[in-house]
Amino acid sequence: MTAPEVVAAHRAAVGADPDLDRCPIMGTYAPPTVEFVRGEGSWLWDRDGRRYLDLLSGLAVTSLGHAHPEVADALAEQSRTLLHVSNLFATEHAPVVASTLDRLLGGGGQVFFANSGAEAVECALKLARKWGPAPSGRYQVVSAWGSFHGRTLAALAATGQPAKHEPFQPLPEGFRHVPFDDLDALDAAVTPDVAGVLLEAVQGEGGVQPAGTEYLRGVREICTERGVLMMVDEVQTGLGRCGAWFAHQRAGIRPDVVTMAKALGNGVPIGACWATAEAAAAFAPGDHATTYGGQPLATAAARAVLEVMEREDVPERANRAGARFADALLGTAHVDSVRGHGLLLAVELTVPSAEVAAELFAAGVVVNAVTPTALRLAPSLLISDAEVDAGVAAIVDAAAAVAGRTGGSEGPA
Repeated sequence: MTAPEVVAAHRAAVGADPDLDRCPIMGTYAPPTVEFVRGEGSWLWDRDGRRYLDLLSGLAVTSLGHAHPEVADALAEQSRTLLHVSNLFATEHAPVVASTLDRLLGGGGQVFFANSGAEAVECALKLARKWGPAPSGRYQVVSAWGSFHGRTLAALAATGQPAKHEPFQPLPEGFRHVPFDDLDALDAAVTPDVAGVLLEAVQGEGGVQPAGTEYLRGVREICTERGVLMMVDEVQTGLGRCGAWFAHQRAGIRPDVVTMAKALGNGVPIGACWATAEAAAAFAPGDHATTYGGQPLATAAARAVLEVMEREDVPERANRAGARFADALLGTAHVDSVRGHGLLLAVELTVPSAEVAAELFAAGVVVNAVTPTALRLAPSLLISDAEVDAGVAAIVDAAAAVAGRTGGSEGPA
């Protein structure tokens, strides 16, 4: 069966509600194949009680697993205490979360809270624009082909994926793209009109493509020499996902600006843009704002998330579990390679990844086909060894089933 046929068979098997296809929600996603009603740790349950092993975490969001009790307790308590007063006033949790993030990034910076990763990137882009004019009227931002920075117009313009640009032209001006992990190309692009360089340390939506250590160090040197802000998008890679608190730290560099979101609220919408004090000083009151950013409910969740993450040492847990995944998958039939850092991995297959992902979903395992030949794994950072092993076994079985239908090669096994 093809991937759509596998999904259709799964919908029929679980009795998918036909009303899901008629729901009055804009069709910006494909029709849903299942309705999830409950989660716990690495597991999800649909409305019929069927259990699924979640190896995607809502696209690297529920990094402590579903319904973590400490996060749930923080949300429940805050919902009975104070939900919103606007950023005209101080509230309890935002300064604690900002201080923790600043410490994890090495200190000496300031934080702007937003509601999503795209908004955190918008903050970074506006900061670069505001910072750039001080000496020379610079405004250009250099980013990489294959990158993904969000769906708002400026973040989309920074995104290095032309197919996503075309329906929304003309996009905002001031963005240029260079090949990823190519220091010579970036060096040539950082001309006197450039205010900032925006990169991912690992391109997540681009196929889980890690940047080289020497590349990131070279970018830092170029930005320092030319007085350009080095901005790293850690929306998907930050907060332990890649085996360090932030993926760029694996290269031993310190950017001027770092964006984050996803894992920060463990499912509660919150994003943040951190900048060094020198870069942050470009903003004056009224230059940027958000109604909901840093509000008490979101920051109560984020505070609980960060406390659990530090206590559990999630970067080290990600390294151990990621190595367990890679070691078990490498050398198996139909797996060509495994790339990434920590628990942001791409499993490169010798059979079509969309069909394998559909086969896995039908078997009760959630992943996604990040490229036509690769599965993306981004499970809970608290995933157990037994859950890793179950995921590996399911991937091996699903790839074999697809190969049996398509005649795919076995790869290096």
